[in-house]
Amino acid sequence: MLRAGIVGLPNVGKSTLFNAVVANAKAEAANFPFCTIEPNVGIVSVPDERLEVLAKISSAKQIVPARVEFVDIAGLVKGASKGEGLGNQFLSNIRETDAIVHVVRCFDNDDVIHVSGSVGPARDIEVINLELILADLSQVERRMDRTRKQARANKDAQYEMSVLEKVAAELNEGKSVRQIELTEEEAEIIKPLTLLSAKSIIYAANVSEDDLATGNEYVEEVRKIASQENAQVVIVSAQVESELVELSEEERLDFLESLGVKEGGLKSLIRATYDLLGLRTYFTSGEKETRAWTIKAGMSAPQAAGVIHSDFEKGFIRAETVSYNDLVSSGSLASAKEKGLVRAEGKNYIVKEGDVMLFLTN
Repeated sequence: MLRAGIVGLPNVGKSTLFNAVVANAKAEAANFPFCTIEPNVGIVSVPDERLEVLAKISSAKQIVPARVEFVDIAGLVKGASKGEGLGNQFLSNIRETDAIVHVVRCFDNDDVIHVSGSVGPARDIEVINLELILADLSQVERRMDRTRKQARANKDAQYEMSVLEKVAAELNEGKSVRQIELTEEEAEIIKPLTLLSAKSIIYAANVSEDDLATGNEYVEEVRKIASQENAQVVIVSAQVESELVELSEEERLDFLESLGVKEGGLKSLIRATYDLLGLRTYFTSGEKETRAWTIKAGMSAPQAAGVIHSDFEKGFIRAETVSYNDLVSSGSLASAKEKGLVRAEGKNYIVKEGDVMLFLTN
C-alpha cells in the first residue's frame, strides 16, 4: 500500500486536510501549534470510476479499490532536526513513507495564527526543506563515522565512503538528495539510509475556497520552487474538503461546480502521487469481486501477480489479459474472447495501465 506523509509548519491546514481526506480520522485540527501529538494514520480508497463499470460487467458481489495510507505528522518548526518543537520524533515518522505531501499555506486569514507572523510560501518551504536536509546530513555523517574505519582496508567501504562524502558535500550546500545527480549504483548505496530529502514531494498549496479554481500569487510562488525541484503542485482547499465530507455525492458535485472545479483536492492529490511515484493500476474482476491493484510502471506480469501473493509470482504460468477499454466496448469477457481481444501474456509482458488480468499459476 502506498504511504504518504503529510508535513508542514503548524497552522497551515495539515490536520484539517487530513481530517477531510480521511473522513473518520480523529486528528484534532485546533488553532495552535503541535495539536497533532501522535502521528495520525488514515487509509483512504483511491477514487476510480472504472471499478463500478467492471463490477457491472462481471456481476461482482464486491468492489475493492486500491488504497493510500496518509500519515499526518505534527507541525515541524525551525530547528526540528536538532529537536526543536517535537523534533526528530516526527522526522523519523516520515522515513516510513513513500512520498511527502508538503502542505503550504497560501491563504490570508487573520483569525488563524501563522507561526512566523505572516504568510510566505517560499520562506515556509525553505524552513521545512532545510530541516529535512539537516536531518539527512546528520544521518549521513553518522554513517560516515561507522564506515571510515572499514574503508582503510575494504574496497567496498572505500567506495561507500566516497558516495557518502559526495552526498554530504551537496547537503552542506543546501541541496535536497533528490536534486543530487547520482548513478544507479550510488543511489543503491544510500538507499538503506531512507533519507528524507530523497523522497518524492508534492506541494499541496492550501487556498481559500475563492482561489480553488484559479490559484493566487502565493500558489505561483510554490510553483516556481516546485519547478526547480522537479516536484508537483496540487491546489487544495482544506476548508472545502472538510465541507465536502458532509455532502451527498450530488450536492458535492454541485458545490464543486459552483467553485469552478470538477473534483476535490483528494482526487488531484492521489493522482499526482501516483504520477510522481510512477504507479499504475491493473484490475482483477470476477463474480466474487472486482479489485484494483497498484504496481510500479515497468513491472512484468509475474511481478504484478506477486502483488496479490508472492506464490503467484513464483508459480506464474501466464496471464489472460484484456485492456479495460476493449473489455468495456465488448460488453463481456466472453465477447472480448470471441473478438480475439483477450491475450495470453507470458513472463516478459510489461503490464499496462488499466489491464484486466487473470493469472494462471502452479
